[in-house]
Amino acid sequence: MIEGFVYDERLDIHVPMLERPFDEYELDERLAMIAYWEEVRGRIPTKVMLLEQTIEHKLNEMSEETDFERSCRLNGEIAELASQINDLLIWYRTVQEEPSVKRHM
Repeated sequence: MIEGFVYDERLDIHVPMLERPFDEYELDERLAMIAYWEEVRGRIPTKVMLLEQTIEHKLNEMSEETDFERSCRLNGEIAELASQINDLLIWYRTVQEEPSVKRHM
């Protein structure tokens, strides 16, 4: 596990949680964080696709459900899955620029 990340159980990914501003970390630490984050980000589209498939399955169940309470539960589950997708996509769009090496002239 790389410093600066915590596991988000709801999203099933490690997300950045820095203890100090990013530019206060050593260059090698920042590069390691960026590399790790890119690895995590690379898995997000697959997670979104699986959640979308689950939503589709639940929508099919709901369309045939005659029990109102069960329909409400399914609708709530669908809303939660959609919220997870939204949060994952927000994280997916979060990109940390590679740190530049400051040079003294």
